[in-house]
Amino acid sequence: MLSSFELHTGDETYDTVLDLSLMVVPVVAAFAAFVEGPYGRFGKNDRFSISANLGWFLMELPATVSFLYFFFRGEHCFELVPLVFMCVWLVHYGNRGFAFPYLIRSPKTGNSGFSLTVVIGGQLVTAVHGYLNAKYFSSLGAELYTPGWLTSPQFLFGIALYYFGYLTNIHSDYITRNLRTADEVARGTKVYRIPKGGLFEYVTNASYLSELLAWTGFVIATNSPGALFVWGISLANLIPRSFQTHDWYKKKFSDYPTKRRVLIPFLL
Repeated sequence: MLSSFELHTGDETYDTVLDLSLMVVPVVAAFAAFVEGPYGRFGKNDRFSISANLGWFLMELPATVSFLYFFFRGEHCFELVPLVFMCVWLVHYGNRGFAFPYLIRSPKTGNSGFSLTVVIGGQLVTAVHGYLNAKYFSSLGAELYTPGWLTSPQFLFGIALYYFGYLTNIHSDYITRNLRTADEVARGTKVYRIPKGGLFEYVTNASYLSELLAWTGFVIATNSPGALFVWGISLANLIPRSFQTHDWYKKKFSDYPTKRRVLIPFLL
């Protein structure tokens, strides 16, 4: 049985930041629908771009720093459920914020078209994301997060869905990373190939699908308003980009699998 979801907490600062953040979601969706985000295959090499490795690291770093700062300021930070959520968070951003940027196979010559505007915008999102969740986990969600929460059907279903998304996301990243050989990276050659295996057999955007599944599970498992924000901002950004990426592949490869869907297997 799902616990009732309370969007507002009674903490004026928290609720104001949350309201402003949620107002940004439709703006991002509208912008992303008409403008291709200047990174990855849509990036351009200019004086306002940096390497993908550095760009991803800088963009994701505030999620860890902000979270730890606000988490340990909470009066319930050393209780069981908040500590479990902290571990889930640190493992997630240990991968997304540190391992993933390090492992990216971007060309070694010059930059790889990761726009500084994306970095700055992303840093604002991840910093707010870290604050909203850390504050709720270690302070504002105390009445909900009794030890029994960890055995509730809501938590168990949510965390199972989260880890399914998380692990398939790592697998999808592994597939795309190995589409380019180490020699091609060293020579600075941008080579694109059709990804195969895993969720890529069903959708073009396996990494985006798995990320959205993970955040959906996180919302369910935590019942956190902050989790709802990152879920919404991910939808706003990744759904338009999924269609742009699918169109790019179809134009790039004449033999692109016709049965492969954009984002949802067999449906969309």
